[in-house]
Amino acid sequence: MKNIVLLGFMGTGKTAVGKKVAEKLKMEYLDVDDLIGEEAGISISEIFSRFGEEHFRDLESKMVERVLQYENRVMATGGGIVLRKENMDNLRKKGILICLTAQPELILERTKSEHHRPLLEVDYPLATIKELLKFRAPYYAQADYSIDTSPLTVDQVVEEVMKLVKEAL
Repeated sequence: MKNIVLLGFMGTGKTAVGKKVAEKLKMEYLDVDDLIGEEAGISISEIFSRFGEEHFRDLESKMVERVLQYENRVMATGGGIVLRKENMDNLRKKGILICLTAQPELILERTKSEHHRPLLEVDYPLATIKELLKFRAPYYAQADYSIDTSPLTVDQVVEEVMKLVKEAL
């Protein structure tokens, strides 16, 4: 079976949904950001602050190449993984790409108490969210499918993902 790759901005539910989908389908769950952090021995926030976003994106691209060896996995990716064409091309080779979306205000609500979001450690996080969403919109649009998680519970999003996966296979 192909991998199920969850794309989308932070706070759209990739981790929560990914874990539940993996459990329901009896597949292994992988979080690309977690794998990067484990390999680097430091958090994503620390990678950003010490080495910058470009260095993180390089590590991310290398990890995408590495996870291509896997099949039958549910993968959650970082929100910016879509910014490099080679990442999208590589993930598409062995996966169904599903983008999870949400309204900016809801993203802020879901992420405001988390302190591991380096792109939101700014004075006006809602403005930053809106700006990043606008910039990334054409990249997210390259996914095979898209689900707006704003009006849905995690379980409802999981059911939508399951329907899309059945449809795609």
